[in-house]
Amino acid sequence: MKVRIIKRSVDALSSGDIIADDEVRGFVARRLASGVVTYGFRYRDKTTNKQRWVGLGLHGAITAEQARTLAKKRAGEVADGRDPAAELEASRAEAAMAKLAEANTVNVVIDRFLSEYVNGADALRSADQIERAFEVYVRPRIGTKSIYELERSDIQTMLGEISKEHGPVMADRVLAYVRKAFNWQMIDDDKFNSPIVRGMARTKPKQRARKRTLSDDEIRDVWTALETAEVPECYPRLLKSLLFNSARRNECSRMHSIEIEADIWVIPGSRYKTKLDHALPLTEAFRELIGEKPAGCRGNSWFIFSTTNGARPFSGFSKAKKVLDAEIAKLRKRAGRPPMTRWTLHDLRRTGRSLMSRAKVSSDHAERVLGHVMGGVRETYDRYEYLDEKREALVKLADLLRTIVGQPTPKADVASSVSLAAA
Repeated sequence: MKVRIIKRSVDALSSGDIIADDEVRGFVARRLASGVVTYGFRYRDKTTNKQRWVGLGLHGAITAEQARTLAKKRAGEVADGRDPAAELEASRAEAAMAKLAEANTVNVVIDRFLSEYVNGADALRSADQIERAFEVYVRPRIGTKSIYELERSDIQTMLGEISKEHGPVMADRVLAYVRKAFNWQMIDDDKFNSPIVRGMARTKPKQRARKRTLSDDEIRDVWTALETAEVPECYPRLLKSLLFNSARRNECSRMHSIEIEADIWVIPGSRYKTKLDHALPLTEAFRELIGEKPAGCRGNSWFIFSTTNGARPFSGFSKAKKVLDAEIAKLRKRAGRPPMTRWTLHDLRRTGRSLMSRAKVSSDHAERVLGHVMGGVRETYDRYEYLDEKREALVKLADLLRTIVGQPTPKADVASSVSLAAA
């Protein structure tokens, strides 16, 4: 029925009734079963010849005259060959996508990935490295971008900058972390396609496998520089510990007093893929580096290497390493020697393993000191097995290190070494 749509005619509508305006073709009002009256504009799409509907608003929110004005505007758009309904749908989709994009920047995805996957129930032992890589290399470059707007060129530019400043191996390591985060996002996100593709890596696996070990001169340089470098008090002790026990950086930095049982350090299996605890005897040389309970420590347990009186483990690796490297550079320059080749803290673990071989420690016992799982029937040995063998290996390692840096061997380690040799 065609009538002039005004407040009176709209108020008279019964549930389910619809009226068409006698002035503006396509302008209608209808009362829904809920009792609400809605204004709309109907037209036929010239391309598909299908009837289309565009909502104009609810009675009460707008007046009949305001709705008529909107209907005239839509009629004009149709006359110009446009499709108001399609444009509205596109606009809404764009707004929804913009909202989705705002809620899914690279930073947001990284935060979720770190919280739910990296530091989740089965936290990765490489969590610190992954988090640092995101913080230092990824967030400053693409962190604020929406993952839906990321292009391959963005990834390539980021990797190029990292490679130029920090080397291709670091670029590929960051690429691996970002790829994992993006693949994780795609599991539940139908709209996201990772811009990372095969061929983006700068190196081959064999090139990424480091073989660097420190020479005796380099060990002495590190040792000497640690005495004068302006670094936190616990940092020299921590780095020397990495040599004396060949543990991983995070194993040592997270060392906690509750992990020490008499003269044994039990590294929790939660830090390993195998989930097996790893027991390392404490040599006298290592005990000296552990030190006493921090003066400002509250409670009866603490992190051994800490700048917060044992409350939290040491974490300022990047800053301290730069200071140490600068001190080594000064030391070598004064001696008229060339700069030290780039090295990492993990190279200390590899150096320790090499020194054990040099000290005539059997390969199997050296591998057990490193916490490597032995193959075959030896894979699940008890954590307290081979303690004597591991202690002998660590004493020999400590003796060799003391000789290299020109320090006397503690009497306790001498006695242990003699005792073991006699046995």
